[in-house]
Amino acid sequence: MHQLRITFLGTGTSQGVPRIGCDCGVCDSSDPRDKRTRCSVYIESPETSWVIDTGADFRAQCLREGIRKMDAAVYTHAHTDHIMGFDDLRPFARHRQPFPVYGSADTLTQLAAAFTFAFNPKVRIPGYLHPQGFAVDEGAFALGETEVSPLPLPHGSTMSFGYLLRRQGRPLFAYLTDCKSVPAAVSEAVRGVEHLVLDALREKVHPTHMSVGEALEVVQRVQPKQTWLTHLCHDHRHAELEAKLPSGVNVAFDGLKLAI
Repeated sequence: MHQLRITFLGTGTSQGVPRIGCDCGVCDSSDPRDKRTRCSVYIESPETSWVIDTGADFRAQCLREGIRKMDAAVYTHAHTDHIMGFDDLRPFARHRQPFPVYGSADTLTQLAAAFTFAFNPKVRIPGYLHPQGFAVDEGAFALGETEVSPLPLPHGSTMSFGYLLRRQGRPLFAYLTDCKSVPAAVSEAVRGVEHLVLDALREKVHPTHMSVGEALEVVQRVQPKQTWLTHLCHDHRHAELEAKLPSGVNVAFDGLKLAI
């Protein structure tokens, strides 16, 4: 039996690919793997299912993948490309009240400010989306029988959180997106993980995201069994980038599914 099933809902950067008004070769590409919506993954275990981040494309992603069940939402940080689909959790919340939402204390504060109608009990609509926030700053938590460990990552002037998923003590999946680097403590925590997902915005160095080269340096330190690059901008043509990568490193794409 598979311990986890992962669906990459989106693998693009904040503007998505194609970008509005852009006529570059990637934005005009006919390869469906070059069409990238905002970054998110859907995770299913034998007991439960949840999403990491709900960007502006979340509704369309759920419809595309036929998702009908969601027991929780987990957030990396509160930048708009990771939270603006929050209201589209409503269909899932009808069957689960209150609806569990996990993120750093700062992320939960920003979610509550952006979506007052859901978080503020004085203005909540009966039967609507009623989130219950759980701060992840203090350490690991459980979703079903999956242990979820939050991993702090530097992301410009803010802090993003990656997540390591373990089952029966085995490190199965680590999701490290939106980060400029992976600190030594985090590298050690995810060492030898079966599937590692890494931010790799573009080839050129960026002030708040890892480049492809910086992501590959992390791979050398961590030595995962398999690596997937995500949060890619329109500088990357899928086929060309994948052809240049070392063995065991691949480019994630919208709709990619892993059975672990």
